[in-house]
Amino acid sequence: MRTRRRTHRRSVRVEYLLPDQAESAGRARRLTARFLARPGLGVTGLDASHIDDATLVVSELVTNATRHGGACRLCLQISGTRVTVEVYDGSPGRPRVRPLTAWGESGRGLAMVRCLAERLDVDPLGGGGNRVRAVLSL
Repeated sequence: MRTRRRTHRRSVRVEYLLPDQAESAGRARRLTARFLARPGLGVTGLDASHIDDATLVVSELVTNATRHGGACRLCLQISGTRVTVEVYDGSPGRPRVRPLTAWGESGRGLAMVRCLAERLDVDPLGGGGNRVRAVLSL
């Protein structure tokens, strides 16, 4: 009789509710950095540059959510060699990547997220609002 050893991918997930305030993006950055830097996550390959990328992604997504949809929910998950960032908002409109212009003062956030993330999804929610998910590789 042969036995197979199973390897279990450890997954750690946290959620934060953030109010409709300008300070929410800064708070989300601090929460993200603390979560990703905490010992015992058991993730290899996570270094300061990955934490910086994740905090930038979180900052952009939370800023958009609070600016266009009020309060939001931030979910962070580490699994295997990926960090997943999800932001849920109540915005009636759907976020979209806009063409970059030299004179534009806004509209670069989702373009930056798209460049940093392995995958970017924007999904409308059944009761209204959106879920924006960015998956970053380690």
